[in-house]
Amino acid sequence: MLLYYSCRKFAHVCKRASARAAAVLWSSNRHSGAVTVVCNDVRFKSSGERALQERQKAHMARGLPKQKPIAGVKEVIVVASGKGGVGKSTTAVNLALGILANDQNKRVGLLDADVYGPSIPKLMNLKGNPELTDNNLMRPLTNFGIPCMSMGFLVEDTAPIVWRGLMVMSAIEKLLRQVDWGILDYLVVDMPPGTGDVQLSITQNIPIAGAVIVSTPQDIALLDARRGAEMFRKVNVPVLGLVQNMSVFQCPQCNHQTHIFGSDGARELARTLGVEVLGDIPLHLKIRETSDMGQPVVVSSPDSPEAEAYRRVASAVVRRLEEESG
Repeated sequence: MLLYYSCRKFAHVCKRASARAAAVLWSSNRHSGAVTVVCNDVRFKSSGERALQERQKAHMARGLPKQKPIAGVKEVIVVASGKGGVGKSTTAVNLALGILANDQNKRVGLLDADVYGPSIPKLMNLKGNPELTDNNLMRPLTNFGIPCMSMGFLVEDTAPIVWRGLMVMSAIEKLLRQVDWGILDYLVVDMPPGTGDVQLSITQNIPIAGAVIVSTPQDIALLDARRGAEMFRKVNVPVLGLVQNMSVFQCPQCNHQTHIFGSDGARELARTLGVEVLGDIPLHLKIRETSDMGQPVVVSSPDSPEAEAYRRVASAVVRRLEEESG
């Protein structure tokens, strides 16, 4: 009788409750004859709570800026890393030059979004202040067929940029909206390291075709690279893949190869994230020397294995963009 009564009572409770109960576990106590009922993760939401959540989502959506394309730019590629010092800017420069080298009919631009530590002026051997058009827009400085814009063109070489967040956001807005890019097939954006205000501002303000994550194979760099990839996923930016930079060092004397930063770390991370490895870039003296001279390896040593590695990455990026858009 006790068992029958308990079952009827529980059935009555379940009938009145929402059908969304996750699980009901029954266990019988043989000694007492009673029935014990355990409900796991039972959550009932009233229509009023759901309506409140919808209003909150709508309110948050109103607070976000609406994405607006950059005038004349077809697709934006961001090159990012979770950590500084992994060769992100060098990769961004040679990626832009590699796209152009692979197809001379493509028009490629380069935007330096690293306000605090702009590297593009040095890497692209550019100096001077941008001229203004009749519409009061800045004209990019051009070298190697790539129009470039950077905060480094607007301040002295050695002047530190000691700005708070609002001033940085204002500078990014000017770099995005007050530059006369003309007509570009691709705009490669060299992002600052990390996952902070600049990254969010750019991803929320302009449509981005895809993100390229640069990392060295070492574990400490891969941790931050994963954070960077996850950030882009959260803001609905496609992650085109990972570039494993400084993958191997080859001795210039005996050609012996050494994996100074470990081997295949980025490939393991790519498998974990379910993305592609776009290519491996070796740790080579020529890349460093040409970068320091403002003569990127893709243009100064186009027949070298290092330049070929960057061109392969560029081909993989363009292919991934076509897959995403198709």
